[in-house]
Amino acid sequence: DQPLTFNIDKNFAVEITSDNGKYKVMGENPDNFPKEPAADDTTSFTMPSSALLTAITKTLFAVSNDDLRPAMTGVFFELDSKYIQFVATDAHRLVRYKRTDVSCPKSDSFIVPKKPLNLLKAALPNNNDEITINYNSNHLFVKHNNTKMSCRLIDARFPDYKVVIPADNPYKLVVNKTDFQGALRRVSVFSNKSTNQVVLNIQGSELQLAAQDIDFSFEGNERMKCQYDGEDLAIAFNAKFLIEMLSGADSEEVKVELSTPTKAGIIKPTEKEDGEELLMLVMPLMLNN
Repeated sequence: DQPLTFNIDKNFAVEITSDNGKYKVMGENPDNFPKEPAADDTTSFTMPSSALLTAITKTLFAVSNDDLRPAMTGVFFELDSKYIQFVATDAHRLVRYKRTDVSCPKSDSFIVPKKPLNLLKAALPNNNDEITINYNSNHLFVKHNNTKMSCRLIDARFPDYKVVIPADNPYKLVVNKTDFQGALRRVSVFSNKSTNQVVLNIQGSELQLAAQDIDFSFEGNERMKCQYDGEDLAIAFNAKFLIEMLSGADSEEVKVELSTPTKAGIIKPTEKEDGEELLMLVMPLMLNN
């Protein structure tokens, strides 16, 4: 380690000198630095740092990158006096994470962009420290101890996600999460790289995973044991989506609720912590002939 000397002239040029070197960079007028938005007319609520961190982790991967649909490029915060929900979707999959141990002063909602949520994910401690969240019609303000973050909210209407959640998926599939993820990773190696399609063929207590890439004559399949209540079913999904969603379930086993090959599947953990609910939805792909 050696000391550095910084010299700044009237044009904001910065000269950095050390014992053996000299370096120059051009600075900017500090008056041009963006001003912190005023926290006027805000509504406030608090929640544990670990709860907010978990909510971000479980939803952020499902946020859309499509700038033509700005409402989907952030996480939807849905507030109520009895709970808070975090929802993310890219139109192919949807994640809803609910905390019933957090109360808000009134029913409200807003959309937080992906980038500031990534910053919070890196900055927040995974403990029960209290996080204070303030918001108004334009901005979100988050405070933890001496750290503050503010961001502009997305000015768009979040889609009515509730209409796409099936009211009843009668077929119930229960599998070991780790085994299912491993099988998906192996079989998807042989899938078409543009669709990542893997077919789930469920017959009784056996689940067969199959994938193929006709262009390269690739084919792979694997069998595993399962618990299944329903009629025999073949349904196709994007394996990448399934693998990411399974990572969000903390239980040893997961339940997959299904209906027909053309209707969305729902993934839920078989066990959950008190005060939280997790629902993950994924749209099926068209089965190859």
